[in-house]
Amino acid sequence: MDERAYAIMMRMTIHPLFLPILFGMVLYGNVSYYALILSSLIIHELGHIIAAYLCNVKVERCVIMPYGGEIELRGGMAIPPRKQLIIALGGPIATVCCAAVTPFLDPLVADLLLKIQLVLLAVNIIPIWPLDGGRIIMAIILIFCPRARAYEIYLAFSLMLITLTVIITFILLPKTLFLLVLSTFLLIKIISEWRYRKYRLAFEKHVMNRLT
Repeated sequence: MDERAYAIMMRMTIHPLFLPILFGMVLYGNVSYYALILSSLIIHELGHIIAAYLCNVKVERCVIMPYGGEIELRGGMAIPPRKQLIIALGGPIATVCCAAVTPFLDPLVADLLLKIQLVLLAVNIIPIWPLDGGRIIMAIILIFCPRARAYEIYLAFSLMLITLTVIITFILLPKTLFLLVLSTFLLIKIISEWRYRKYRLAFEKHVMNRLT
């Protein structure tokens, strides 16, 4: 890996929403749990970064989120869908690889590490944008149906699904507090993407001459 990839790894940051969660774990003495979660999230994001590197796509920065993380790619949605798909798959593949090595570790660490990988994988493959599962579905849609309308419809689907999740987790409080916070954060992200969708689509149509 060259200096560009190394520089991106050095620019990894933690989203403010994740800090209270980590602080709570440290406060209650779960330092080892905190370390394993943070390490797992970093490995997951390294999977995306390596995939982007292999696709010759420049990574501007990486932010660690409670559900995994987000990387900012130069070109954004203008990146060819096949490259988007490979980059989106990079994180889950890294998580699977991390889970695959747990049988060779000390059982005290392996059981907890495996549980973290399974939860991280389960959350990220949910087919809602901006999770990895949603990005994978979006890339597949654009490969076989490269139309602005397809992008807009899937974004609307994600918006409705996450809104329903927020409502359900709110009703089931307090047991679903973490899920409520996470789903609310995702809802804000989707709303932000929805508000700027027409600008993104206009850019793609003009620059890429691909979407209609």
